Amino acid sequence: MLFRLLAAAALLAVASPVAAQDLDLRARVAAFVQPTNAARTDVVVAQLRAAGFDPVVETFAGGNRQTGGMEGRNIVVTLGEGEREILLTAHYDAVKLRDGALSQGVVDNAASVVGVIEAAKILRDRTLNHRIRIILFDQEELGLIGAKKWIEAHGLTDVAAVVNSDVAGYGDTMMYGQNNGPQSAFVTRAVQAVCSERALQCVGYPEYPPSDDRAFSAAGAPVVSLGFQDQVGAHQMWLAFNGGEANGLAEGFVPRVFQLIHSTGDTMEQIDPATVKTAGETYAAVVEELDRSLAR
Repeated sequence: MLFRLLAAAALLAVASPVAAQDLDLRARVAAFVQPTNAARTDVVVAQLRAAGFDPVVETFAGGNRQTGGMEGRNIVVTLGEGEREILLTAHYDAVKLRDGALSQGVVDNAASVVGVIEAAKILRDRTLNHRIRIILFDQEELGLIGAKKWIEAHGLTDVAAVVNSDVAGYGDTMMYGQNNGPQSAFVTRAVQAVCSERALQCVGYPEYPPSDDRAFSAAGAPVVSLGFQDQVGAHQMWLAFNGGEANGLAEGFVPRVFQLIHSTGDTMEQIDPATVKTAGETYAAVVEELDRSLAR
């Protein structure tokens, strides 16, 4: 399927640039449908190199009680210079399902990875006050292990802010967490400023599902976690997490996104390339807003 998509993208490149870009983004997300997380590592490295970056693979001793010890690989790209840095992150590993097979893991979280790479392509052409570090984490699905290991190895002394992406495969509404501690308030304000400037539908969550952001907030770093859904789904998820007993949802209701991720339903049929494109542009804008606000 991947080769057919790439061939179609080439044929449409001249006649319809927008359609060609959509096919390219879809093909890049589809490339992550692999039988192992090690193969997904290879996809990340290949896509970064194809985009003109020189990624560094940082190995770590990971795994948990269920898996036993296993090597993990975080993939890092550094842009620009500066005494302090802004991190833009996403995890690329997929969860193992009950039958032992690996989830396709495209909503969770290959689309975010492709979006982050798109943001990196925008940011490398900007003149910024901070060094930008793109980190694509392994073993998030095992307990945020890749993020924790990166923090252990590098510390947070030079980290000014962290922007994390998890679940950005479809929809036009950006969700953002507001539960990463008072040190993260200025990061939230940067997100809100971008939402306003870009007239983007955004929903803030006082309680937001955990991702790698929690490893950073637990260590005291300013951080926000971002994701995308359709507008109805975003508000239903808000109610499920923040509406309490009188949230108005039907008894036993499960938001669509939680029916998809960590299941056999997390497939390419769910992916909207327009969302991946919007995510990349928005993440780059948030990083730029943080760079400006921190330099004042």
